[in-house]
Amino acid sequence: MDIEALSVKILKAMGHPIRLKIVKFLLDKPHCVCELKENLEFSQPNLSQHLKILKEAGIIESEKVGVQTHYHVALKSAAALIAAAEAMGREYLSQFK
Repeated sequence: MDIEALSVKILKAMGHPIRLKIVKFLLDKPHCVCELKENLEFSQPNLSQHLKILKEAGIIESEKVGVQTHYHVALKSAAALIAAAEAMGREYLSQFK
């Protein structure tokens, strides 16, 4: 896979509101699925599907801790991508003030 195709895969994975919330929640520290489910209020199957997409894009990784699976952001640049997207959103909205 070339860098352009991988970039598109990452942007697509981050381009869903639920997945964006997941990544933002994981930026501070790793969390188990139970914490994700509790704080983001998604059903387990829905959450698992979104985690799978983020993992396949290489954005997050998982680690077994006892019986729990903890997820963390694998790409440190994910925070910069989110910040850039939010800055673009603010810039766009400022045109209408």
